[in-house]
Amino acid sequence: MAASAVDIASKRQLDALLRSTRVVVADSTTLVVYADWCGPCQQIAPIYETIAENMTRPSVVAFVKINNDVHQDISKEYGVSVLPTFVLFRDAKVVTKVQGANPRELRSVIEKLVQELDSLGDGGGGSGSSGEWRGAELPRGYNDITDQIEIKGCELLNADDDAGPVRVLFQSDKPSALDKGKGSSKDWVQSGADDQLLLFVPFQSAIKLHTLQITSLPPQDDDSPPARPGVIHLYINRPQNMDFSEADDTEPTQAITIQPEDWNDQGTANIPLRFVKFQKTTSLIIYVQQGDGEAETVRLDRVKLIGDAGVKRELGKLQKMGDEPGE
Repeated sequence: MAASAVDIASKRQLDALLRSTRVVVADSTTLVVYADWCGPCQQIAPIYETIAENMTRPSVVAFVKINNDVHQDISKEYGVSVLPTFVLFRDAKVVTKVQGANPRELRSVIEKLVQELDSLGDGGGGSGSSGEWRGAELPRGYNDITDQIEIKGCELLNADDDAGPVRVLFQSDKPSALDKGKGSSKDWVQSGADDQLLLFVPFQSAIKLHTLQITSLPPQDDDSPPARPGVIHLYINRPQNMDFSEADDTEPTQAITIQPEDWNDQGTANIPLRFVKFQKTTSLIIYVQQGDGEAETVRLDRVKLIGDAGVKRELGKLQKMGDEPGE
């Protein structure tokens, strides 16, 4: 029996559907908002049902319908200002909207999204599309916003000159320590004099920072391998980097102790932040205060920042597609 679009009975049902998508396989949900009095809505309804029957994939792509007359709270939350409106979600986040009865555009954007999902595959914590590598799953509803970093403004103190430059920390490819087929490319950083590092990270605009992902892969065949980070202090909205004395004397925005069990098989620790404190973050200082053992140095392979860089639009007056304000 072919699948059909599901009528949403409550916001709770919709929220549960969005939460049920698994980021590692890039599950997707497609939403249409309709109303019985809307002619264009009735015009596209059978086309939308056909698309749903042909493209629904359990746990991957779902199609739902929401009656605006009944669920105005949902329409308001997602900025629906004309009818019909199609809202496409990926990982519980809005990625695009299609306004009006335009089946060609609707099918095009859905097919494009599904193709992107297919290119990601279903592996967890492995390579993604376009060579991107993910050391840990993303928190549901949030995105990798590492590309919001102003790379030229980054600064790393106490780095060993024999390791890579600071920009390698933010590369999207798999660390060479995990890819045995690679050479000995120096795509990591390591401390010099002791087991401390001070990393200053400015952003292109204010972001909401939710999670910090740190990857550390000390070599196992080294007689004196560096340590993984053990204690980390975070500071935000500083115009420039601190020195070590200043960092030691300043109360951090958040202090973190990483336990051995926090590291997964990709060498990555997923560190949740006190989200309320990181709502308008223009710069971040990551102070590795000490390593997790007795080693004299500490190593970082990748740093990923997870959160939200988007800004919600102002909601306008709800109108039928084609109507002009004031009619």
